[in-house]
Amino acid sequence: MTGAGPLLLGVRHHGPGSARAVRAALDAARPAAVLIEGPPEADALIPLAADPELRPPVALLAHAVDEPGRSAFWPFAAFSPEWVAVRWALEHGVPARFIDLPAAHTLAWDAELPSVEGESEVTEGEQVRVDPLAALAEAAGYDDPERWWEDAVEHRGAGERDPFAPFEALAEAMGALRERYGAGGRPRDLVREAQMRLRLRAARKEFGDAVAVVCGAWHVPALRERTTVTADRALLKGLPKVKTDLTWVPWTHRRLARSSGYGAGIDSPGWYGHLFHAPDRPVERWLTKVAGLLREEDRIVSSAHVIEAVRLADTLAAMRGRPLPGLGETTDAVRAVMCDGSDVPLALVHDRLVVGDVLGEVPESAPAVPLQRDLGRQQRSLRLKPEALERELELDLRGDTDAGRSRLLHRLRLLGIGWGEPGPSRGSTGTFREIWRLRWEPELSVRVAEAGVWGTTVAAAARAKAEADAADAGTLAEVTALAERCLLAGLPDALPAVMRALADRAALDTDVGHLAQALPALVRSLRYGDVRGTDTHALSDVAAALAERIFVGLPPACTALDSDAAEQMRGHVDAVHMAVGLLGEALGSATGTDPGAVSGTGGAGGAAGGAAADGAGSEGAGGPDGAGSEGAEGTGSGEAAAAAVVTAPTATVDTGESAAATPAPGADAGVASPPAVDADHGASAVSPSPAGEGAPATSAPGAGGGAAALPAVRADHSVAAVSPSRAGGGAAAASVPCAGGSAASSPDPAADGSAVSPSEPGAGASVTTAPAPGIGESVPPVPEGPDRSRSLRGLRWRWRAVLRGLAGRDTVAGVVRGRAVRLLMDEGELGAGEAARLMGVALSRGTPPAEAAAWIEGFVGGGGGMLLVHDERLLGLVDTWLTGVPAEAFTDVLPLLRRTFAAYDPGVRRTLGELVRRGPGKQGAPGARGLTAPGFGAEPDAERADAVRPVLRLLLGIATEEKNLTGVGA
Repeated sequence: MTGAGPLLLGVRHHGPGSARAVRAALDAARPAAVLIEGPPEADALIPLAADPELRPPVALLAHAVDEPGRSAFWPFAAFSPEWVAVRWALEHGVPARFIDLPAAHTLAWDAELPSVEGESEVTEGEQVRVDPLAALAEAAGYDDPERWWEDAVEHRGAGERDPFAPFEALAEAMGALRERYGAGGRPRDLVREAQMRLRLRAARKEFGDAVAVVCGAWHVPALRERTTVTADRALLKGLPKVKTDLTWVPWTHRRLARSSGYGAGIDSPGWYGHLFHAPDRPVERWLTKVAGLLREEDRIVSSAHVIEAVRLADTLAAMRGRPLPGLGETTDAVRAVMCDGSDVPLALVHDRLVVGDVLGEVPESAPAVPLQRDLGRQQRSLRLKPEALERELELDLRGDTDAGRSRLLHRLRLLGIGWGEPGPSRGSTGTFREIWRLRWEPELSVRVAEAGVWGTTVAAAARAKAEADAADAGTLAEVTALAERCLLAGLPDALPAVMRALADRAALDTDVGHLAQALPALVRSLRYGDVRGTDTHALSDVAAALAERIFVGLPPACTALDSDAAEQMRGHVDAVHMAVGLLGEALGSATGTDPGAVSGTGGAGGAAGGAAADGAGSEGAGGPDGAGSEGAEGTGSGEAAAAAVVTAPTATVDTGESAAATPAPGADAGVASPPAVDADHGASAVSPSPAGEGAPATSAPGAGGGAAALPAVRADHSVAAVSPSRAGGGAAAASVPCAGGSAASSPDPAADGSAVSPSEPGAGASVTTAPAPGIGESVPPVPEGPDRSRSLRGLRWRWRAVLRGLAGRDTVAGVVRGRAVRLLMDEGELGAGEAARLMGVALSRGTPPAEAAAWIEGFVGGGGGMLLVHDERLLGLVDTWLTGVPAEAFTDVLPLLRRTFAAYDPGVRRTLGELVRRGPGKQGAPGARGLTAPGFGAEPDAERADAVRPVLRLLLGIATEEKNLTGVGA
């Protein structure tokens, strides 16, 4: 092999034994030029391999200029023979060149090859892709090609007596395989080898026979073959071609593994890297690394474990007839000695050491697209270094550095560069914290090059990509999700285009399901305004208008649904309910309005409820926030209620009339009265009487009496605020029937929407009437300032009115009706008595069992088990209905019931079973609400509580001036 002709060094790609042998052969031969398997366009990049900042594993990346997504990689590890040849040539000042098929042809080549002379005459065996190592291992009696390669090459040294002997033996073996299998099922290799022969002829003309070729051992017989230049050029004629760019990019050991899909991959790149770099005693050094890793994971591993594992590995190698312990022997020794026979810690060793997470580095001088350079600058300025090992990053967006990191990661995700994935935040529900899981994969370099078509900087590219995505979005939900991502990425310049697309889509989309899917993402976006300093007024206008359209279109969309569509609609109702709550909070915060007044959890509504409860002395739900819960007397004074009510902006209207309140038959306790809507779509405000006493609330049949009066909402979406009288007495509220059998408070059925005035003539009643976003295709923007807050206050109340309509409409699917009742009850808008009445109607004998089961699923599904535990009236209704279901219908409702109750926690299911076994409602008063579970009393035991309070004070460090702490609660 050292005689006439070039020096052909056939190797195994990424084989450390081949790498050592190549270095020894080059040192002995001292060639004038080194030819290496690789794309010729990369010849200009070879000098960068001498840069100390270029640290393998790295790869040559070739991509089409016009289509960066079309790309190919040529990886190099420190133990790759090709990398060793490149480094040797640079160290000795010898020219190094790549001789494989140009990347311009490789990228443009379709899956089908051009017809090659003689291709039709290939045998059936040649059509099967042959693994040369597997064939040689099988011939040698091995069932594992990797183990054969270790024994034949890795454990035999580099050939100290004859450095060329390993290559001669390997070339002879490959020659026999090529005679038997031909191209081995790789017809493209015939074209590649023709290109290699042409490049080799050109090098021999320039340097003579003092040329060394480092290539895959499979190609050596083809390079020795005597062919004509004409025949080789004929194979290359007509190949497709594209314009390409090449550069060095970082690579990882994980991507060198065969499991990653890399055709020339190896099973254990970390192990091979250790064998290549270990100066001596590779087994001892390897097991020491393993022990260090296990110690970092808090496993007890001592020096004695390492010594015993080495002994066991040597013994296993001797028993198996191997020259040295290989990966199999060391793995078995680690499992037996250090892992106590468990494969769980062994999986960590395989992931971290056998495969490894080493990430290469590329110098700044390497060619790169402008976007890649800008990304590198931002990574350095934000101290966000790419790493192959997955890690978790927690960000506090109140800091400039973390806010910049968040913007960068979100912008990269917009560009399709998935360096990081956001995860759920731990221990905080605020929007100022983010959790990211980061891992840099080599393919991301391709994504960066591909995204370079959108701009030269990350910000500019993300903006252009967002605008293009907005124009191409297929659904309204996609546009709203894009708006959220733009806010997260800090791209205010992209929002106008996104908002135009959003407005266009929203105006044309009439599907309530699409609108309901779009609203949550849009509302979430409003929450990012404060912490990220983004102006979200444009989003709030669209969100409010979108909510109004949902309110109008949802009731008819919930009728005539099959079971699957009804279940999907229930999800839409839940999503809209949560979104409306967030919308009220976000818009109330943005306008400087009391969030309770906007969202309905306090403020004017709660004060009015407190006034009604106090004046009437009835069982009332003090307000939307649940203050003054059912069964308890109202405690707020009329004066305080009046003072709280007038905090809302008002416009004075004198009416000179007062409201009379008279109970109506059929009223039930515990129902909070909704806003009153007059015939002309105006709303009437509740006014207190002058005597300081509240009259009992008037209830329509089927509605709950004693209800707290809420601010009135007109059908044109304006709100009428409750106004106090001069005497500051309690409010008198009259109720009129509302959709679904619930009550809407209305002091006066006047058609002009005027407010009820104090009883004394001439007294002024304050009424707030401000228009909110309209319904329909053309929605006016939400006004600024006080008008804005007044208009937004009606959203929450209108949504509750929609829920009432759904709860009482027989044509609505049962699962939706049940969910509407549950949501109203959770909001404090519906007392337990009214909920029990509605459940009784839904579970009556006239209702089909399947429809009744669907109602139950909507009411108590999704975590509603505690409701049945603490309200045995509802549990009794369910129990009574279930025991009365006919046998022939029971099999139809069983899947629904199983799906409903299977979602409960085991403790909840156990408690329900105990209550059903005892019999719901048998403990305590028959109609009492909130009966306790077994083992708990109906009322707190003050004496037992006093006994533990001193200890709790000591544990909590609460100072007290009382010297004798016993009997604190006496």
